[in-house]
Amino acid sequence: MDIVIRKALPADYAELGDITAQAYLGDGLLDDNGDDNAYENALRDVAGRAADGEVLVAELGGRLLGGVTFASPGSRLADIAGPGEAEFRMLAVAPAGRGRGAGEALVRACIERARALEGVRRLVLSTQPGSPAAHRIYERLGFIRTPERDWAPLPTVPLLTYALELNAPGQ
Repeated sequence: MDIVIRKALPADYAELGDITAQAYLGDGLLDDNGDDNAYENALRDVAGRAADGEVLVAELGGRLLGGVTFASPGSRLADIAGPGEAEFRMLAVAPAGRGRGAGEALVRACIERARALEGVRRLVLSTQPGSPAAHRIYERLGFIRTPERDWAPLPTVPLLTYALELNAPGQ
C-alpha cells in the first residue's frame, strides 16, 4: 500500500490535532509551561489552520499518519515567507508513520503546491533544533539552511530556517 496525501477533511481535524500535539510533545519540542500550552492549542486547532491555509494529511490504509499546513503567499499562517515565497508549518507524523515515508511525502506535496503557484520561487520553513529527522528530510529534498533568517517567537524557542529554490537546476 502507498501513502496517500490528501486535503484534510473536517472529520480529520480532531485526530490530526492530537497527532500534531502528541508528536511535538513526544519529541520534546513543547514544555509544560504557559507559553507552550498556547502553542499546543494552536497545534490542535486544525480547523483554524484549514480556514487560512491548506492542511494536508498522510494516510495509509484509511489511517492518518500525519499532516502539515501549507501557507500560500499572503497567508496569515506564514511566519517567515516574503514576496515570492510559500511556507509550510507544523509538519508532524505519528509514531506509527515514522520511518515509512509519511513525513517526506508531506514535504514533497508542499513542494508540488509551491511549484504550482505562479510567482512562487522559494519554499521556506522554520524548525526547532531538536528535530534532526525532519532536518534530514529537508536536506535530502534540497532545502538549504538559511541561518540569516533564524528567529525566535519566544526567547526560549529558537527556530532554524530552511529554503528550497523552486527553479534550481535539476529540480
